[in-house]
Amino acid sequence: MLTDGCHLAVFLFKLTEQTLGELQTVLQVAFHLQPYRGRSDHSVHDNIKYIIDRYGDHGAFYKFTSSTGNILPLFYIYDSYLTSPENWSDLLHPTGSHSLRGTAYDSVFIALIVEERHKHDILAGGFDGMYTYFASNGFSFGSSHQNWIAVKAFCDGNNLLFIPSAGPGYIDAAVRPWNNHNTRNRVNGRYYETALQAALNVRPEIVTITSFNEWHEGTQIERAVPKKTVTRLYLDYQPHQPEHYLELTRRWAEQFNKEKETWLM
Repeated sequence: MLTDGCHLAVFLFKLTEQTLGELQTVLQVAFHLQPYRGRSDHSVHDNIKYIIDRYGDHGAFYKFTSSTGNILPLFYIYDSYLTSPENWSDLLHPTGSHSLRGTAYDSVFIALIVEERHKHDILAGGFDGMYTYFASNGFSFGSSHQNWIAVKAFCDGNNLLFIPSAGPGYIDAAVRPWNNHNTRNRVNGRYYETALQAALNVRPEIVTITSFNEWHEGTQIERAVPKKTVTRLYLDYQPHQPEHYLELTRRWAEQFNKEKETWLM
């Protein structure tokens, strides 16, 4: 999955079949709900109903198939910790005052883990899993590769999905000059591959990628050629070709699919 530069959606590249030796790709969309003024468990309830009513029957609307065979929409809730677990539980526990569980709007809800304590809040809130989002290894507890094995063990023990997020690098000094300490050099793709390997090491059902085109944080993997303006020098992938990170993504997606087959045996 790839988060776009506007944080509006998370894109799932679902590898489906090989035809004439070339891998065909189907693009489906899952929603990434950002904080907004007045966001609450009640407003998210309304958001989910609107999205499913409007887009639920569309062929590009992503639905996750669980290990129990349930097929449900999947939503990522960014900065979920801004709302208390008690309020989330009203929405996400079967006995909640305005629960979506068991209704036509039931879905798979994924919360953001930033601090270690958030994993307990996510569980108490009734979420179905957690993701790490940030592309800077070490920026937060959740985004630190070294913590993923422990977080995955917690999730496995509590029937939660763990969705690690990999990124190709990180540099946001142009918009956050004070944040240079979180810069992560791409090392010609090695940083990306290290993150993807760390993700696969925990045998997740889903891996997210941050991001497809978020240039202001230096996490884009889309095609890039050298470009310079009066105020900015854009990142490129030289000495590699413009498609370098898309090729790496394709290669690792294939590896992920192959390894998942052995995990499920």
